[in-house]
Amino acid sequence: MAVSDMAEAEALCPYRLILEHVTSRWGVLVLIELLERSYRFGELRRAIDRWNGRGVSEKMLTQTLQTLERDGLVHRDARPVIPPRVDYSLTPLGREAAEQVRSLAQWTHDRMERVDAARRTYDEARAASAARVS
Repeated sequence: MAVSDMAEAEALCPYRLILEHVTSRWGVLVLIELLERSYRFGELRRAIDRWNGRGVSEKMLTQTLQTLERDGLVHRDARPVIPPRVDYSLTPLGREAAEQVRSLAQWTHDRMERVDAARRTYDEARAASAARVS
């Protein structure tokens, strides 16, 4: 997204944009992982890989971290040592967001059986309705 496009999107609905960043596919996992401790990039990537098995690309993780850093949720600590060391952690604002996201993730985990049952009921009703129409 170009800088002008980003500024326009922020001006139109800044709340929705932050919500998208926090609840994005990788944003959720980054925030939840960083609740536990700070991570180096490679460590964080491996920790996220354990969540879904498919893995996050280096490019996507970099973009996610930059977005969350820009929003004031993630702190990037680059130390001038050889080899360079960069650690990522949550800011106080990021910790608040991460706790909310973790609660929502826990809610989805705890309610998955009910969601599955509702989906089955819906799908069966739709199939029965389609059979009657045919």
